[in-house]
Amino acid sequence: MIQTTPMVKQYLEIKSQNKDSIIFFRLGDFYEMFYEDAELASRELELTLTGRGQGDNRMPMCGIPHHAAESYIARLVSKGYKVAICEQVEDPALAKGLVKREIVKIYTPGTTIESSMLSQKTNNYLLAVSYEKNRFGVSYIDASTGEFKITEIDDPQTLFDEINRINPSEILFSDMWQENVPEYFALRISRFKDNYDVQAASDKLKNHFKVVSLASFGIETFTVGLSSAVYILNYLEETQKTALKHVNKIVPYRINQYMFIDSQTRKNLELVQTARDKSFKGSLLWVLDHCSTNMGSRLLRNWLLMPLMDVDELNSRYDAVEELKNDTILRAELVEKLKRVFDIERLTSKVASSSANAKDLIALKESLNEIPGIKMLTKKFTSLLLSQISLISDLPEVKEIINSSITENPPFQIKDGGLIKDGYNAELDELRKITRGGKSWIAELENTERLKTGIKSLKVGFNRIFGYYIEVTTANLPQVPQDYIRKQTLTNCERYITPELKEKETLVLNADEKTKELECNLFCGIRSKIAEFTAAMQATSHFLAMLDVLISLAESAAFGKYCRPKVLPKGDNLDCCLWVSGSRHPVVEKSIGEHNFVANNVEMNSESRFLLITGPNMAGKSTFMKQTALIFIMAQMGSFIPAEKGELPIVDRIFTRIGAMDDIFSGQSTFMLEMTETANILNNATEKSFIVLDEIGRGTSTFDGMSIAAAVAEYIHNNIKAKTMFATHYHEITQLADKHPGMKNLNVAVKESGDHITFLHKIVDGPADRSYGIQVARLAGLPNEVVSRAKEIYATLEMVENDLGEKSSKLKEVSALKKIRRSKNTQEDTGQVSLF
Repeated sequence: MIQTTPMVKQYLEIKSQNKDSIIFFRLGDFYEMFYEDAELASRELELTLTGRGQGDNRMPMCGIPHHAAESYIARLVSKGYKVAICEQVEDPALAKGLVKREIVKIYTPGTTIESSMLSQKTNNYLLAVSYEKNRFGVSYIDASTGEFKITEIDDPQTLFDEINRINPSEILFSDMWQENVPEYFALRISRFKDNYDVQAASDKLKNHFKVVSLASFGIETFTVGLSSAVYILNYLEETQKTALKHVNKIVPYRINQYMFIDSQTRKNLELVQTARDKSFKGSLLWVLDHCSTNMGSRLLRNWLLMPLMDVDELNSRYDAVEELKNDTILRAELVEKLKRVFDIERLTSKVASSSANAKDLIALKESLNEIPGIKMLTKKFTSLLLSQISLISDLPEVKEIINSSITENPPFQIKDGGLIKDGYNAELDELRKITRGGKSWIAELENTERLKTGIKSLKVGFNRIFGYYIEVTTANLPQVPQDYIRKQTLTNCERYITPELKEKETLVLNADEKTKELECNLFCGIRSKIAEFTAAMQATSHFLAMLDVLISLAESAAFGKYCRPKVLPKGDNLDCCLWVSGSRHPVVEKSIGEHNFVANNVEMNSESRFLLITGPNMAGKSTFMKQTALIFIMAQMGSFIPAEKGELPIVDRIFTRIGAMDDIFSGQSTFMLEMTETANILNNATEKSFIVLDEIGRGTSTFDGMSIAAAVAEYIHNNIKAKTMFATHYHEITQLADKHPGMKNLNVAVKESGDHITFLHKIVDGPADRSYGIQVARLAGLPNEVVSRAKEIYATLEMVENDLGEKSSKLKEVSALKKIRRSKNTQEDTGQVSLF
């Protein structure tokens, strides 16, 4: 290590207290990084690595300009690193010895509130998990909005599914839970020492929220969950280094309040991103999101991922969507006003956390100015949710504070001056008068001196090192007056000052510096005044976001010709029918056009609660099943559905098992993964669930796969009794419908013309008589030679199957198989029927 200077000692002491963070150490106009931080940052940010000292004593270094730090911080945070900002907290000119420095903020993936570092249409959650006596407490917060929620969970699988749904950027995990966590969470996890008891955690929360009882939030019966909420608050206080005024409530929820959708189902149904390339376009959210504001888009996403179970709440949403859908002109007027509303939700959090700048306040004012017009437009509505909009406050006090104090086009930096209006503060006005008078005198000085000296090329200029000066070219030096004092000699000119110019310079610069300092202090006071209205601004932002979501769903319903569903109350699922006329897949329909999509009816009742669906690949089996699942989700989030009419029961969970892919990270093969996911369904589905199973058992041998598929189908039908769509290419399984009264066969219609087929995409009653695999292979472009050979082999298989079918018992069938194998004496006996 190089010789330890006082500055290096100061750095090492600060680093020892923040070992898990990259320290941005302020030196003048730069943030410097040292030792391992420098090596890491230079690699991740592609910075030049320099150093001090030689050999083993060399101290690696790299740095960035302080004014450009935000983009570098964002890059590091996006890669999962923590960045601690170490600032000079005293004026270097007034410091005696080493300038005092300390950490003023720590940026982490889950605590960021800066707009430039966030996805505008997605929440950025920090989540904490506490653990005690086989129960988990889960709390999560979006520090950029103040949204704070808490729940308690009884088993690890539900916990991990819930974490997956929330999709936090950062996870704090109790050290009391020693089991492994899934690989895909590992990079985002920090451990915390879980040592709060229920009483201590309760006291901490009551102190933060300034309440006498947690019954104010409905969490007085929570136990293990309280610790997770406390660690969220502790972590935010530790990283933000400021009061958490915008975190003024915590909302409890229970997992069974919402339809449960596990991570695999969200992926299979492509709810918020596509499975192939994780893009927004092509997802269900892409179809539904017509929001005008970012806060509306975030709320819509949450509604989609947390479908409701309460029929009354759903009908309230349907009523609002229906009113908006039926009034096209009024809806368009509301959209135009919402387009002029900024992200009040995040602006409020920036104000409350003292990080808002003057432009943020102007954006807030302009947004609040739109509220009276929005309230006027919504007065005619009668639905419960829309009538609430007319009751929200447009916060006239906040508008008046901003309007009377902040200039219309202020700079981004609050220390640059030009923030505060004339007339707001007498002292500021006086300083500005002095500054303007001095600058006006200096501006006139150039003309005065030109006339006085006769030097037409004379200039008055300014730089930060020498201040104001008079510049004279070398050719005119003989004409320089005696009272000019030489300040600087350049190649082609000399720079001078005069006593009078120096006096005015001191007056102007002192007044300018004092002006900027006073403006900054005044602005901070104005921002603090506005922060007192945090709760009211949050309420306003919530109602505006809800209005935006309802309008978005109305737009989707109008553009897509969706219908209002009739949702049936929870009851006996066997008697609760599903009937949808003219159902469509919302994403496929939007992609190919409504006139190109073939709609299908779907009916499930006590005699058809288990649908066995057969037909060729590419015919539309998977689309039909997925669109039914999506219709359930859309209905229970409060959206209209892509159909002509629809009656649906409330479902508690949706499970899907679609497609297959090796999971190389967990070492699971296609078949093992398929069986694991199927086991999850069989162990967790209830009779109130909806299940989609696509080609179970295809990852192993034919007989094994067929046996497993049949056994799974029977188990669901007989034991779970959930509404199920079961697609298969095992035609033998269609015989189960003859044995089980709740099963029904459906198939996808195909039109044959010789060796060619046309997919009609129409679902009809009965089983398919064949799979048309060879015809599909031809359509896919397999060489004619391969297709012809496949037909020959198929014919051989068919002959063997017919021969075996003539045997009357299993014993005779086995005997016949052995006889066929022995007759092929040109090949080694491999235990397989020889087809070649």
